[in-house]
This record gives sequence, C-alpha cells and structure tokens, in this order.
Amino acid sequence: MNIWPIVAIIIGIIVLLYLFLYLIPIGLWFQALVSGVRISLLQLIFMRWRKVPPSIIVRAMIEGTKAGINLNRNDLEAHYLAGGRVPDVVHALVSAEKANIDLPFNMATAIDLAGRDVLEAVQMSVNPKVIDTPPVTAVAKDGIQLICKARVTVRANIKQLVGGAGEDTVLARVGEGCVSSIGSAASHKAVLENPDSISRVVLEKGLDSGTAFEILSIDIADIDIGKNIGAVLQMDQANADKNIAQAKAEERRAMAVALEQEMKAKAQEARAKVIEAEVQVPLAMAEAFRQGNLGVMDYYKFKNIDADTKMRDSISKPKNKRKDD
Repeated sequence: MNIWPIVAIIIGIIVLLYLFLYLIPIGLWFQALVSGVRISLLQLIFMRWRKVPPSIIVRAMIEGTKAGINLNRNDLEAHYLAGGRVPDVVHALVSAEKANIDLPFNMATAIDLAGRDVLEAVQMSVNPKVIDTPPVTAVAKDGIQLICKARVTVRANIKQLVGGAGEDTVLARVGEGCVSSIGSAASHKAVLENPDSISRVVLEKGLDSGTAFEILSIDIADIDIGKNIGAVLQMDQANADKNIAQAKAEERRAMAVALEQEMKAKAQEARAKVIEAEVQVPLAMAEAFRQGNLGVMDYYKFKNIDADTKMRDSISKPKNKRKDD
C-alpha cells in the first residue's frame, strides 16, 4: 500500500491550518476578548493586510485597558506605521498614570517619533538622574588655577522633550557657570573654603531653560589646585621684556659701532686732507722761490720754527711713548 499520498494530504492540511490561523488569529482575538478589549476578528485580519502585527496592537490595548487608559486602535496603528515604538509608548503611559504625571497620548507619540526614549523620560521624572561633569578648569583673580568636578541632579521635563536641548547642553552650561563663578572669585582660597558658592551662583542663572531637563541640584564633588597661571604669565612677560631690552641694547650697540666707524672714516679723511696739504707746502715754497716772494732768510726762519715745534712736541709726550716713537 502506498502511504505517500496520505502523508501529502496530512502535510497539506497542516499548512492550510497554519495559514488559516495566521490570517485569522483566533487565539489573539480570544485573548483580547477575555481581557476586556473589544476588537473584531475582521479588524485583526485587516491588520495583517495593512502590514501591522496584530499581536503588538492587541497587547498594547490590553495593557492600557488593565491600567485604566483608553487607547484607540487606529492611533496605535498610525503610530506603528509612522515608525514609532508602540510598546514603549504604552509602557510610558502606564508608568506616567501610576506616577500621576500628565502625559497625553499625542505628546508621548511625539516624543517617541522625535527619537527620544519616552519610557526613560518618564522613569527619569520619577527617579532623577545624576550626571557627572568632566573636569572644568578655571582661574581665580589671584592667578591660581582650579580644576572643578560637579554632579548635576536632573529630572526630565516632559513638556520640553520635543525640541529641548539634551545632556550635552546642560553639561556645557554648568561648566560655563563654574568657570564664571571661579573667575569672579577674588582668591582661590575663598572658593576652596566655600565650594557651595559655585553651585549657588550656577543655580541662580537658570541653566535648564530651553532644555529637556530640570536641574534639581548642583553639587561640587571635587576641587583640585592646578598651576599658578598668574606667575607663569608674569614670567612670560618678564622674558618678553628681557628679550625686548636685549634687542634694544643690541640696536644701540650697533648704532654706536656704526657711529664710531663713521667718525674713524671722517678722521681718516681729514688726515688724508692734511697730508695732501702738507705735500703742497714744499711745492708752494719752491714756487715762491722762483717768483722771488720767499728769501733764504725766510726759509731758514721757517725751518727753525718747524724744528722748535717738533722739539716741544717731543718734550710734551710721555717717556714710554717717546721710546715707542
């Protein structure tokens, strides 16, 4: 006896039964019915055709119904088709309802479609989050550098989650406030003695405006002393002044050397002119002899005066210099 036709018939029946149960989710419909969710079997079939998983919509409606929240099936399907996370939205609505937080369905879906985790936002509203800031470096008026670390306790602001700034903006504003507070302090010792003055000044500035968070407190976790920036700046200024003074002194020395060289050149030029004039004297005397303007007695008188002048000049010089000459 050939059993293969019987096996093929059984497999066909199983496949048809699976396709029937897939297209017509009777078990899911019965689960919704016993949970108090009124939804027709035909709508579940239409969900399959609309590419919407019926299990996600039905379970979300069951969860909302048990929590006392009236959810619309069309709204849930529209949010799913828009790319939203239906289970997270419903979890957030239930958590907000239990925590007495005003969170409408439209706002929850808008927050979810904006890319934020609406469930995490609700949990942060109930249980505030602590954010540690990176080390913030600032300099007091006395020139001492301080390195400050702060812990910011924030709570999610549901109404500002859409369009509000995130954690990075809050940390940047807190860091800016710490720098401003430390920079306005007259001495670093005053900051070390009262670190709460930093958090008080920062909180008064309302740094959480326009953000998705509400700052509850700012606590200074640690303050370390860094470099003496004032002394470093003074040293740099002193080195700069020294370099400027050295440059000016070198300039004056160069000008003095140039002036000395110029004076030597002028002296050599004057000496050359004197030598040139002395050379002209014998020629002039010879010419005077030829013309009869100079006699022999006048010539000897001139030589006597010249010899007397050289003798006086030799006597006026020091002995060592006369020996050298």
